[in-house]
Amino acid sequence: MRMLHTMLRVGNLERSLQFYTEVLGMTLLRKRDYEGGRFTLAFVGYGDEDSHTVLELTHNWDTDSYELGNAYGHIAIAVDDAYKACEEIKARGGNVVREAGPMKGGTTVIAFVEDPDGYKIELIQQDSEAKNN
Repeated sequence: MRMLHTMLRVGNLERSLQFYTEVLGMTLLRKRDYEGGRFTLAFVGYGDEDSHTVLELTHNWDTDSYELGNAYGHIAIAVDDAYKACEEIKARGGNVVREAGPMKGGTTVIAFVEDPDGYKIELIQQDSEAKNN
């Protein structure tokens, strides 16, 4: 068994695709409209679905926004340099909500960004020190 994808409901699919592809650098892997159900599914990720876990962005045509709830946490992405990643994300118009730095009570360097729907994405710096925490 392996994880295939995580699904997020998004209010504006084009805005979300722009964020995940242009700001975070993912690739649009596939996209399909389901007219009978009035929704569109778009899959994005850093590699093909055969060997990588990806994100499924679900856009219900009649819904512009969602309540995030308080049980959802975040998506985590490994980066080589969290400080540099934050600068690049900001330069591409992304919203950094927690600048890069050591996590509270530890030494792993993390940062958080927010997508257009308010979902949090944690950036985790993958250096030798972080791998030991």
